Amino acid sequence: MTNSNTPKADPGHRFSRRLFSPILAGATLRERMFACLGALIAIALTGLVCGYFFGQGSHLPLIVAPMGASAVLLFAVPASPLAQPWSIIGGNTISAMMGIIAAHFIHEPIIAIGVGVSLAIAAMSFTRCLHPPGGAAALTAVLGGPAVASWGLLFPFVPVALNSCILVALGILFHKLGRRNYPHVTTPAPVNTHQTIDPPSAVRIGFREEDVDAALAKFEETFDIDRGDLSRLLRQVEVEAVVRSHGTVSCADIMSRDVIAVEENATAEKARALLLKHNVRTLPVKDGSGRLIGTVGLRELVQAERLSDHIATAATASPDAPAISLLPDLTDGRTHAVVIVDAGGYVLGLISQTDLLSAMAHMLPEQTPRIAA
Repeated sequence: MTNSNTPKADPGHRFSRRLFSPILAGATLRERMFACLGALIAIALTGLVCGYFFGQGSHLPLIVAPMGASAVLLFAVPASPLAQPWSIIGGNTISAMMGIIAAHFIHEPIIAIGVGVSLAIAAMSFTRCLHPPGGAAALTAVLGGPAVASWGLLFPFVPVALNSCILVALGILFHKLGRRNYPHVTTPAPVNTHQTIDPPSAVRIGFREEDVDAALAKFEETFDIDRGDLSRLLRQVEVEAVVRSHGTVSCADIMSRDVIAVEENATAEKARALLLKHNVRTLPVKDGSGRLIGTVGLRELVQAERLSDHIATAATASPDAPAISLLPDLTDGRTHAVVIVDAGGYVLGLISQTDLLSAMAHMLPEQTPRIAA
């Protein structure tokens, strides 16, 4: 029997949710609006600048159609390997050159357009600048038209390379103002900070880089993501799974509340004395109002004369955060403690590697097999 009070799903509502749901992993409405604004500004300025200085006036934009596709990649998926500066500039320019070459030697248009795009893909692959709009640049060069004819052999450079360079420059500026990582730099793989041949502790258990390579080989497909980004994503997935399974214990539950700290105007000698007296590895440094500035450690202060010269950026977390979420920081080989702060930046507590290890021991099932003597 069905409940008459149960609301029925609206097919139109379900369709609209599917229609407007992100088609890219991680895409949000805010990011898509940011991409629209970036493309609006960059394409308009690129056409304006090129038309004013190299064309027939600002009222006639000097810009080729593939720039529109390049703008989609540059602003909508800036982390893609296909959207990096060399991919955009090299891909469009080299592809246009391949189109010019194909049109020069092959006079049958149907064959020339196929050869032009094929050569463009090959050339972009060999020069490590694969860029989908490059195929359009090659087609434009083959099919010709007044714009291509007027520039002749210079077409790959003016307007194609010129458009690409201005578009990339504006993209870098726009992303910088928006505090986004572009050109995209992949986070380096973890290294052993103790300078031994052992792999870092964070990667001794779980998948390895060769596992990623093996999985990619079995799929026999090409994915639009940097291999380093893929590894970083998978490691974060592991962390999120652990937090979901053991996220009931918060930082506030296990943190030390009587935090040994030092003022920013204290001497290095005083800081060393506190580290040795209390047998701690990390000492939070606070300003005059009590807000956290950073941390110092004994190794940095061994021969230091001024404390302010050796203050490092502190690893921080909120008291409500799951304690297990501190695992990546406390196993990176550099961080010995995470400072727990409130919204105003005031120090509430501190969680050391020992604190987290003790908490994880309590999270383990009570019934564990014993090792035979």
